[in-house]
Amino acid sequence: MEEIAAAVGSVSEAELDVIVEELLAARRIACYAPGREGLVLRGLVMRLFHAGLDAHYVGEMTCPAVGRGDLVVLSCGPGRLSTVEALAGVAVRAGARLLYLTAQPRDPAAGHADRVVRVKAQTMADDQASTTVLPMGSAYEIALFVLVDLITNRVRAHRSEPAEASRSRHTNLE
Repeated sequence: MEEIAAAVGSVSEAELDVIVEELLAARRIACYAPGREGLVLRGLVMRLFHAGLDAHYVGEMTCPAVGRGDLVVLSCGPGRLSTVEALAGVAVRAGARLLYLTAQPRDPAAGHADRVVRVKAQTMADDQASTTVLPMGSAYEIALFVLVDLITNRVRAHRSEPAEASRSRHTNLE
């Protein structure tokens, strides 16, 4: 719990506000992350949709092309993954803004980003000889999950939408 709390706490209130500003300013939002982080960003897409934003997950058949006015949100805790680097390049060439979440802010994809938010947590990039409780990138992934809900709560608050509005966008096909 301490590892997760420290990772979540490493993202300041000001950084959370910047993320929310980027999301609210976007015409359309496309999100992607590899592995378990991808599950978390799928959750972000779902919550942003519930909040009334036009959000999509990269790789889904319904994800539209991105361009000017759009925001691409990428997460790559350990950094240096070719899919993330490739998508960052595509986003930039298309004219979309790029928000990059990572524990390794000096990796190549971060250099393309308009905004980089560092989540200070262990990932597979730095887990050798670690004394932490959680394995590999679990601390980053779990912290990211908590941060996604903190972010979407702020999005809803900025839009002055009651919880009922989000619930009305929730599927009834479960």
